[in-house]
Amino acid sequence: MRTGIANLPLHFGDAPPWLFKRMKRLGKGISEAIIDEHGPVVLLERVSDPYWFQAFSCVLGFDWHSSGTTTVTCGVLKETLSKEMGVVALGGKGRTSKKTPEEIDAIGGAWGLSEAKTTHLKYASRMAAKVDNCLVQDGYQLYHHSFLLTEKGDWAVIQQGMNPENRYARRYHWLDREVESFVEEPQKGICCDEKRERVLNLVAKESREARKASVDLVKEHPKKTIKYFIASKPTDFQKTLNDFDEITFPRAHGFNKRIYESLLQAYEIQPQNYEELVSLKGVGPKTIRALALVSELVYGAAPSWRDPVKYSFAHGGKDGIPYPVDRTGMDETTEILKNAIADAKIGKKEKLEAIRHLIEFVG
Repeated sequence: MRTGIANLPLHFGDAPPWLFKRMKRLGKGISEAIIDEHGPVVLLERVSDPYWFQAFSCVLGFDWHSSGTTTVTCGVLKETLSKEMGVVALGGKGRTSKKTPEEIDAIGGAWGLSEAKTTHLKYASRMAAKVDNCLVQDGYQLYHHSFLLTEKGDWAVIQQGMNPENRYARRYHWLDREVESFVEEPQKGICCDEKRERVLNLVAKESREARKASVDLVKEHPKKTIKYFIASKPTDFQKTLNDFDEITFPRAHGFNKRIYESLLQAYEIQPQNYEELVSLKGVGPKTIRALALVSELVYGAAPSWRDPVKYSFAHGGKDGIPYPVDRTGMDETTEILKNAIADAKIGKKEKLEAIRHLIEFVG
């Protein structure tokens, strides 16, 4: 129940100014009500829950199935949360996401966070993005990264990837207190309409041996690892990585140069564990796939192909598919948002409109 993803149709363009202005006013009112009642950490807990975040987006005025529920809602949070409220939203869409480390330094300095703490926060931001891009290879390329941070250093991540071929977006949620390991099922919550047949899932518990084998491999010189790969041939019983569509390394003509360089870097550093290996600059999806392939061929350490999606948007279905409706969860989400709307410092008309959107979403 811990890893969490949401699939949304990929929509382009921006929210119209009149709507975004309204969303900011309403979003600030709801956020302030939650912070005043429960504190900044609880707001992080709420937005890191994919279902609550989805309901929140719909209350602000978005359709439940728009990819803009992620980018625009996070944009609303970034413009309305503030240092004075004790919680901020950093990062954003595209190039803006790359400014997250600088923004962490700036707000960390304003709040008086230690250098060690801000260094850890930047590491958490980077690893969340790298894990969802490299260790969960589901065909979605990250293009949005939002990092929510409190004055005490609590954090949450909401990020989204796109798949131009099927024109869908997929959202990933993280909450710091739920992360026991960056490389083993670190995300929080579940919310998804589609479960893919095959996803290279190296954060699954079932991939532990593959992760260990990958670390062992990089401690050997890359020339030896490359020989393993080039010599490998598909067999009748090998129906996993050899058939993976994204394995594109030519066996007959040697090994990808960039992969060789990243393996050589890892060999020189001699990482002590898989997280340290993944954190190295230059170790990307292709290198991770190559190591997983060789780990299976040499050590028989097969990775997981289980898509981390576990259930759909609406807390289940009335027919029990993909699982029974979580009535308690639905009621709690509805009650939390209703109370926050009632306490928000906004006009009566806006409150009624927000409640209407919430009722439409819950159905």
